[in-house]
Amino acid sequence: MTVTAAHPSPALPTACPHVWTWQGHRICYQAAGEAGPAVVLIHGFGASWRHWRKNIPFLGQQCRVFALDLIGFGGSDKPAPDREIAYTFETWGQLVRDFCREVVGESAFLVGNSIGCVVAMQAAVDQPELARGVVLLNCSLRLLHDRRRAELPWLKRVGSGYLQQILSWQWLGRAFFQQIARPDTVRKILYQAYRDRSAVTDELIEILMEPARDPGAADVFLAFTRYSQGPLPEDLLPRLTCPTAILWGAADPWEPIERGLAFEQYPAVEKFVNLEGVGHCPQDEAPKQVNYILRDWILWKAGAKQQHPDLAIGDWVTIAVVRPDGDPIWNGLRGQVQQVGDRAVTLRVERGQGIRHFYREDLQAIDPPEAIEWDKDGE
Repeated sequence: MTVTAAHPSPALPTACPHVWTWQGHRICYQAAGEAGPAVVLIHGFGASWRHWRKNIPFLGQQCRVFALDLIGFGGSDKPAPDREIAYTFETWGQLVRDFCREVVGESAFLVGNSIGCVVAMQAAVDQPELARGVVLLNCSLRLLHDRRRAELPWLKRVGSGYLQQILSWQWLGRAFFQQIARPDTVRKILYQAYRDRSAVTDELIEILMEPARDPGAADVFLAFTRYSQGPLPEDLLPRLTCPTAILWGAADPWEPIERGLAFEQYPAVEKFVNLEGVGHCPQDEAPKQVNYILRDWILWKAGAKQQHPDLAIGDWVTIAVVRPDGDPIWNGLRGQVQQVGDRAVTLRVERGQGIRHFYREDLQAIDPPEAIEWDKDGE
């Protein structure tokens, strides 16, 4: 095993901050955080660790966070399919397992998006002791899998198989990839995947385009489009022995939430969060919402106590919003605690603001004030 600092690219200096050598191949990854439970973030098809750029700094405040580029994607090597490596979930699962052992150095929470979810589950099934928990964000349902295709109407079933066969012709497949790997085409595809189009930025386009220019990128793309075997999510979910949480952007046009809801039946699944109005990549489209859900669930399962003030009914607090998605309009107001939850606190707020709900990290305990201006009716 070799871990080195990468020479940064002049165009994208953060494209490959760290390099780990795996089976003779260069694997890029990012890391943040010095303490807390280990978390490994696994991207989806065609993406890279940078698809987690909005999550890594936040999670790194209380966790040791790692985000890697799967072999064939991002800044990692792209060896020739079949001749040098098989691009399968078994391969990627082994990569994640070895990464946990050799780089992370301990068991970790595995968090995936899209096909990254299947990779996370494969790694957790193959070596359960390395997975403390699994979180799935809009898990790929693998709708082009042979067994899935059997469920399609006859015309669609024949058409999808015919397309895969055509793309196996190398010259035609590469020409198709060149048409797909264009900024305008990538933007149109993302406009389908993201409900909030403002999240489809020039930065995001370049994050996806930069590795697509690498030698071998087209062959990896075509190899995966032809990959219609391997495990389905429902093959792996019953075999998970670690706690599992599922987050699903309900506006995903590719992976219908109606199918995802069926995953709640499996014993390992402890939590299912419906993210209304969010598309296929919640971690990038709605990071403020996803970050707190991820952090709280991971710290809860890890048994790590969050740095929240100890409060009881009747205590007095002042409001000082620190969360990036909080509303600072309440800052400086005082209130009396009416109810205390696991994370949320109900306050009766001064100056006629009535009953409001806040998160504990946005509150600071104070001594009881001498006078408070309540509602005009005295309530």
